[in-house]
Amino acid sequence: MMKNQLEIACFNYESALIAQENGADRIELCENMKLGGTTPNYILALKVREQLAIKMNIIIRPRGGDFVYSDEEIVEMKQDIKQFKKLKVDGFVFGILNPDGSVNVEQNKELVKLASPLDCTFHRAFDVVNDVEQSLQDVIDCGFKTILTSGQGETVVEGISVLEKIQKLAQNKLVIMPGGGLRSSNINLLQEKLEPTFYHSSAITNKTETASAEEIKALLQSF
Repeated sequence: MMKNQLEIACFNYESALIAQENGADRIELCENMKLGGTTPNYILALKVREQLAIKMNIIIRPRGGDFVYSDEEIVEMKQDIKQFKKLKVDGFVFGILNPDGSVNVEQNKELVKLASPLDCTFHRAFDVVNDVEQSLQDVIDCGFKTILTSGQGETVVEGISVLEKIQKLAQNKLVIMPGGGLRSSNINLLQEKLEPTFYHSSAITNKTETASAEEIKALLQSF
């Protein structure tokens, strides 16, 4: 039986250290919060990796906007995975869709294979898929271990019924990780509906892009 765990989305070096110091289980390193997170700078990732004892996943997302990528962008994503693997990171976070809003099975499988043996998380591209049940099956078939999703809502609170549904459908084949507006003020609502899982939050409570130590502690205290 899984116990609740916490991943912090970190947009800078400082947040990664705060996450570690305050008990988070893992970080997701990215940059460009206003774009919803994009592939971090290699030097930043190197610096963070040197300081971190907890697990560290890297987002592979060449730009903001939609999740339909050109051939050039796919090449860039593959190169980034190869580079970051050298840093001994723990996993990757990405998601590629077709123009019709379905999961691009072929391209995702290629990247999952390239990332192997590291685990991959299908990120919030899942929040804009056109068919939740079919997409869940496709993501499982691609070999992902986790889906990061708000349940297709603006926030996890709005998406709670979808989160509950897909967690039941996933039947332990992969982890459904709620993320998107998750805070200590609303995490209990999710815990009432969901089996223990990994939770994802930036833990940012002010106008900066840096995680709050107090918020991380409050999230963990809710478990």
